Amino acid sequence: MSRWWAGIRGRLLAGFLMLFVLALAASGIITAFLVDDYINERSVTKLRDDERRITALVGSGPQTINADQFETMLGPPLGIMGQDRGGDILFAIGSSAGREYELARLASTAAPGQILKTSDDVVAVRIPTPGMRMTYDDRDPDAVAQLILVNDAQVDRRTILGYVGSMAVIASVAVVVLMGLAVVVLHVGLRPLAEMAQAADAIAEGSRDERLPVSDRRTETDVLAAAVNRAFDAQARAEDRARTFAADASHELRTPLATISGWLELHRQGTLGGRDLDQAVARIEDEVGRIRLLVDELGLLARLDTGRPLDSRPLDLAELADSVVEDARVIHPDLDIELQAPPAGLPATGDTARLQQVLRNLVGNAVQHNPAGTKIRLTLYADHAGARVDVTDDGSGIPAADLPRLFDRFWRAEASRSRDYGGSGLGLAIVQAIVRAHGGRVTVDSRVGQGTTVSLHLPGPPVQGVVRAGADRPPSGPTASTSTVPGVSNPATK
Repeated sequence: MSRWWAGIRGRLLAGFLMLFVLALAASGIITAFLVDDYINERSVTKLRDDERRITALVGSGPQTINADQFETMLGPPLGIMGQDRGGDILFAIGSSAGREYELARLASTAAPGQILKTSDDVVAVRIPTPGMRMTYDDRDPDAVAQLILVNDAQVDRRTILGYVGSMAVIASVAVVVLMGLAVVVLHVGLRPLAEMAQAADAIAEGSRDERLPVSDRRTETDVLAAAVNRAFDAQARAEDRARTFAADASHELRTPLATISGWLELHRQGTLGGRDLDQAVARIEDEVGRIRLLVDELGLLARLDTGRPLDSRPLDLAELADSVVEDARVIHPDLDIELQAPPAGLPATGDTARLQQVLRNLVGNAVQHNPAGTKIRLTLYADHAGARVDVTDDGSGIPAADLPRLFDRFWRAEASRSRDYGGSGLGLAIVQAIVRAHGGRVTVDSRVGQGTTVSLHLPGPPVQGVVRAGADRPPSGPTASTSTVPGVSNPATK
């Protein structure tokens, strides 16, 4: 039972009950105040009306009146008390009976026409009656100097209290009935949540294709179910990527490990000696280097995936690009590598080592995955969003079918050729992760047979005077089959 009350149904039902009881209590209290005020106002109004009638009667001349007839004329719940000139009580009939002395005391200090109020909330008024004589119980007429009219509203209050008591009983029954209906409504209304829980349990038990039911009515539960389904889909994609990543990583490690194991087995068999042994050691060192590089790249991607911040310092992209181009010219002296940068430099903020790694990867891909004689150009300039670096080549280009997978980890369009170059298939994934970590993006435009342009967009305020009209902007190349990869891009296959 405690578990039921701790659930959504119990909390909603308790909240509904509390609100309903509070509403009834507030309504009862407000009604009581309004009714009491209404009764008091009506009592005073009745006294004022009777006061005017008696005053008019006294003003018409000396009168001799029978008290019983006078009481009947005024009507209930009035009472009448008469006093002589000395303040002695002559008679007290109706609702004034039993209150004579309190009324006499109050009237002794009150002005004519002043409303008096007794300790039990009975209202009264003192009326001077000079010349009035009144008979009571067949006695001789007495000269009445003043009358005290009394209006007892407690009769009305008792009626109202009886009515309120009846309403309280009805309200109690209504609470029970409404709570029963609320239980039914909650059971029906929360049925989609129960169905969602069943679907979630099925997913937790391994049914990866199971999803929460969503109707076309777009209710709150439908919106919630759709959001949870999107989360499940994202989780499934993440699990698929993790499985693929683990399989690819093990595959990449398996090749160098198999090579190392093969050479070691030959050594144990005693078939290696002299120059063959030197060659085996050299090959083992190469494979160990590949493993170390792969582990380093995987570690870098893991750090970037967890959102660890990179170093952020002011730097000059033009100076950084110049060092990358200079190294590439030393390594590939026969290649035509050109740098176009603003004379004043291109200020930016970021991690110098990582941004240099990005440029080296892009230039290295342009070199390795294009035929000999390919021209490579780096163009730097500031645009409206910040700094931009274009890496352009006039090589073979990238097929449109390969563009969506350029940044998948371990993916290669030309697997065997990439392994010949020692590539791990992580270069472009690292480019993408580093650029995103800087809050930027990379786009790629490519056309088969005409070349590729990779653009790095790094955030930051544009530097005034850096862009020279025409001179520092990249030349417009063929774009008939241009493709763009959102987030990050690179010119060549991995």
